[in-house]
Amino acid sequence: MEGNIHSIQSLGTVDGPGIRAVVFMQGCPLRCGYCHNPDTWDRNGGEETTPEAVFQKIRRFRPYFKKDGGITVSGGEPLLQAEFVKELFALCKTDGIHTCLDTSGCVMNEKTDALLEVTDLVLLDIKMTNDRDYREHIGCPMEKPLAFLDELEKRDIPVWIRQVIVPGVNDTEENIGRLNSLLKGRKNIERVQLLPFKKICTTKYENMGIPFPFDIYPHCPPETIERLSALVQI
Repeated sequence: MEGNIHSIQSLGTVDGPGIRAVVFMQGCPLRCGYCHNPDTWDRNGGEETTPEAVFQKIRRFRPYFKKDGGITVSGGEPLLQAEFVKELFALCKTDGIHTCLDTSGCVMNEKTDALLEVTDLVLLDIKMTNDRDYREHIGCPMEKPLAFLDELEKRDIPVWIRQVIVPGVNDTEENIGRLNSLLKGRKNIERVQLLPFKKICTTKYENMGIPFPFDIYPHCPPETIERLSALVQI
């Protein structure tokens, strides 16, 4: 089996617990207004490789993982290459490496079901808290990530919820209230992370000759994240 990856980050510290190797997959069906990785959109871009080849690279980082780290597969949208990621995670599991999936939850099928069988933790982006904003700024209906979250709850897979906070879009108490309502009562959610919107990706858009949709919005200041994080009820 072969797939396409964008890159591998050897010592990630913000994509799951501990120190992690982060594999960025190619391909994404969404067009989020704040996307930091437009160079991963093309499913056929990047490097063509096999799960076994990636696994051999990941094994080299094991001395850094210790007991708390592992592998995180991100993107792009890794669910577009669910078979590839499933084979990679299965190899990691045989070697005692913790597996984490970083996803938008916008794809669900038999292939993603098989992937979840070998997934220890999911970082799930709940990008907006109403369907209108999801369709306008993300490119899919809100029901898709919520259905994926339902599936994770059914399987009792631990979840970290993440949302990028963009001033002028979702930096309000009302947004956090809706987020609390969406997550209320779900037993498998371990934490909620609010992430500040930044525009460090502007150069990528310029180099690709495409507009950056959220360039009109300012960076999110730390005090906004602190204020809104205090309102999260998970």
